[in-house]
Amino acid sequence: MARLFGTDGVRGVAITELTCELAMNIGRALVSKLNEQEQKQRPTIIIGKDTRRSSDILEAALIAGITSAGGDAHLTGVIPTPAVAFLVKHYKADAGVMITASHNSAEFNGIKLFNKDGFKFPDDKEDEIEALVKNPARISLKDGGAVGTVTAIAEANRDYNISLYNLSNTAQNKTKILIDCANGSASFMGILAELSTNCTIINDQPDGLNINDKCGSTYIEELAKKVVGDKYDLGIAFDGDADRMLAVDHNGCLVDGDKIIALLAVYMKEQNDLNDDTVVVTVMSNLGFHQYMNKNNINVAVVSVGDRYVLEKMLEDNYDIGGEQSGHIIFKKHATTGDGILSAIKLLNMLDNKGKPLADLVAEIPTFPQTLKNVTISADKKGTWEKNAEMTAVIDEIKRVAGDESRILIRESGTEPLLRVMLEGKVQSEIEEWADKICAVAKKELGT
Repeated sequence: MARLFGTDGVRGVAITELTCELAMNIGRALVSKLNEQEQKQRPTIIIGKDTRRSSDILEAALIAGITSAGGDAHLTGVIPTPAVAFLVKHYKADAGVMITASHNSAEFNGIKLFNKDGFKFPDDKEDEIEALVKNPARISLKDGGAVGTVTAIAEANRDYNISLYNLSNTAQNKTKILIDCANGSASFMGILAELSTNCTIINDQPDGLNINDKCGSTYIEELAKKVVGDKYDLGIAFDGDADRMLAVDHNGCLVDGDKIIALLAVYMKEQNDLNDDTVVVTVMSNLGFHQYMNKNNINVAVVSVGDRYVLEKMLEDNYDIGGEQSGHIIFKKHATTGDGILSAIKLLNMLDNKGKPLADLVAEIPTFPQTLKNVTISADKKGTWEKNAEMTAVIDEIKRVAGDESRILIRESGTEPLLRVMLEGKVQSEIEEWADKICAVAKKELGT
């Protein structure tokens, strides 16, 4: 059986793949492990969720699992993923669970686990929980007074908002901002209205099915049109659980995670707030990012794709900022995971201090043409692309043609049955042609 936990928790089509039984067993396994490892006989577990219709169903299943194993479930309601990470530590709970499929469409859902310190569970701990999920007979169930309780946390949203407000110096900011909440968790965050005296919020009317639907950070085009058409200074877009953030400048041009991290890293260095003059990014970061960091004498530590690997490196070497091109950005002094709203606050704080339009600052960062294409692969072909002779041959051929000023990165998604093919180079048309060639072979050799 394939590993249950991917790079960002458990994820799948809600109810049919990520079933109620699976969610219940994850809840039971989590409590069982806390009993065993933390010597907690009645652990407290915070449960948050995004706005998907299926989140209520999976929440009920998790509650059943947690309480039937003797844990107490404390419910935040709809809230961002980073809020769960914050609240676990804030309320001194034993663990946290977030029900979300992040940037995916409404039919998907997922479960993310956080430890008592607000960090995502490491791989080895997830493996131990997974072993129990796959063998639920090993889990001891409770009855009578040993069964857990269910409590709603009325102040959860307020407490998280206060923590963010205390980090913001933008209360008097007159920048004209358009914010896209993706009809997700950010829709209920009161702090957003405080980011500027001239702030407009859109896509904040979730109906259970419209999360990430032609809105948010995965569909930036509409936000860009509105920013230009209505003459906003910049736009900010979150994903479904608000753990990532992207921006657009007043010209409607995308400012991705690479560029936001680059600008903030330079600003932090100017403020003597960048330990070891180092930033952490993944292998997906653009070559232009690396050139800009080199120009500003900032070191770059590169890790595998996944914000958990970014954080591991940051903790290991005490670095202050790291993240991904997709908009997951971690500020170690303030958060234990990627936080889109915190990232927006940091960006606005910087712009307020600099007194320059975002477009002017971004213009200093070079960008190499890049393309990313996805190929759906069959379950029995997962983990085989590197050993496939046809794939190896086409990649070697393109490397010979492309030369040194280009890059090919191929990896399997950790959350979906996809092979991701990314190319960078000098000419967009060339890298598109090369990517299509690799994808064609991948479909033939690995596709469903």
